[in-house]
Amino acid sequence: MMGRKERHFAPLINVSVEQLVPQDHFYRHVERTLDLSFVREFVQKTYAHGGRPSIDPIVFFKLHLVMFFEGIRSERLLMRHASDRLSVRWFLGYDLNEPLPDHSSLTKIRRRYGIEVFRRFFDTIVEQCQAAGLVWGKELYIDSTKVEANASVDSVKPRFFVGAHLANLFSPEADKGGAEAVQEVSQEESTLSEYEELPTPKPLPTSLSPEEDAALTQHNEARHDWIEQEGAQDRRVTSRGYQRMADLRVSTTDPDATLMPMKDGTDMGYRTHYVVDGGRARIIVAALVTPKARHGQSTDA
Repeated sequence: MMGRKERHFAPLINVSVEQLVPQDHFYRHVERTLDLSFVREFVQKTYAHGGRPSIDPIVFFKLHLVMFFEGIRSERLLMRHASDRLSVRWFLGYDLNEPLPDHSSLTKIRRRYGIEVFRRFFDTIVEQCQAAGLVWGKELYIDSTKVEANASVDSVKPRFFVGAHLANLFSPEADKGGAEAVQEVSQEESTLSEYEELPTPKPLPTSLSPEEDAALTQHNEARHDWIEQEGAQDRRVTSRGYQRMADLRVSTTDPDATLMPMKDGTDMGYRTHYVVDGGRARIIVAALVTPKARHGQSTDA
């Protein structure tokens, strides 16, 4: 006869997560080889001396390692993933009856730490890889990859309008000027096209005199520093003789993303840049995320 499975779950007796996770599991290997105790010193200044205990900083960084290992792009999805994975619970040190951190707490902690803490974390991991002999150091590969942003092309509006809208959103004159702004944007969108005439770039010289070379060197030293500016775009391009469409139009849902060509047409996105060691372990020794349309110390391929 055909059977029917009834859904009934009895409390677990004498069973632990330690027993349920295989001894050869990937996260057991990570736990044995990677010591994350150094992160406490990095973030100590961001915590008060009293109050309720926070989420363990080691747990926070372990969760972000899980995001990287398993290709998860959202902290909300990360915690949903961790809630039904015994191996992740074991890696974090949470028993079956312990509630996991809320995704909103991770967002607040990430913002409080700031990008500098993540840089120090990345650099320390690379140093541990060097100490373990995983970094060859004789050959480097540089790769730039397009990454699709979570933003629609329909969200792209004239940049001047977005800035004015945000500045006047809560001003007393917002209601009065709203209709005029909408009308102005409609006129702008009807006249501004992708092939709008822009100033012709100056031809590059074939050779430089010592004076010109010195002037160019001084100019390059003052150029946009991507690392220092946390990957933010430098929009001050009027003195360089041309403008990109990204300088004129911006997404209202993701202002950091820019238009980029994809297989199925134009979409919003970024570029991720990696420097990879040429050894067998292929350790990433540097990484940076920039808008697709960028101008600074590096150029588009």
